[in-house]
Amino acid sequence: MGELIGYARVSSAGQKLDVQTEALTRAGVSPEHLYAEKVSGTKRAGREALEDMLSRGIRKGDTVVVTRLDRLARSSRDLHNIAHTLETKGVGLKVLEQDIDTTTSAGRLFFSVLSAISTFETEIRKERQREGIEAAKRLKGTDAYVFKGRPATIDAERIKSLRAKGKTPTAIAKELGIARSSVYRHLTSIGAQA
Repeated sequence: MGELIGYARVSSAGQKLDVQTEALTRAGVSPEHLYAEKVSGTKRAGREALEDMLSRGIRKGDTVVVTRLDRLARSSRDLHNIAHTLETKGVGLKVLEQDIDTTTSAGRLFFSVLSAISTFETEIRKERQREGIEAAKRLKGTDAYVFKGRPATIDAERIKSLRAKGKTPTAIAKELGIARSSVYRHLTSIGAQA
């Protein structure tokens, strides 16, 4: 039988890891097999302890232990990717507060359902996008219609005209009710001096 490998995460430096690490230790994770970090879970980039655990800290037969799923991943896609990595390496996943254990048949079923839901969400999103494009084509009355996104809301000619009259980018932005960065971007794109 493999080792229990713990992973704990809090979102900010001001939060404490103590509650999670104590729960993981009580579950049988030894301190040398505990990965912990203080970093936001919304992006995978920058989660060095997680990446270290997934790339070097786990071996076939091990079980990763977390207190809750949201400590491991913040989206179903991220969770699915992590679960796939664990499955490929022959590593189980145990979630203490949600009573999930992929070393059991019920736990494996959970991840199969999760995977199916994730795939379903992706397909629905693609289908809605296709339907929107088809509706736009029908409105234009041609199959040659190419969807180009929403129409521009900034009048580039007006920006150019106001700049030619000597107005500053700040004054132009205020007059048009747009961000100063948008004014600079438009002036740069037409080669006018900011």
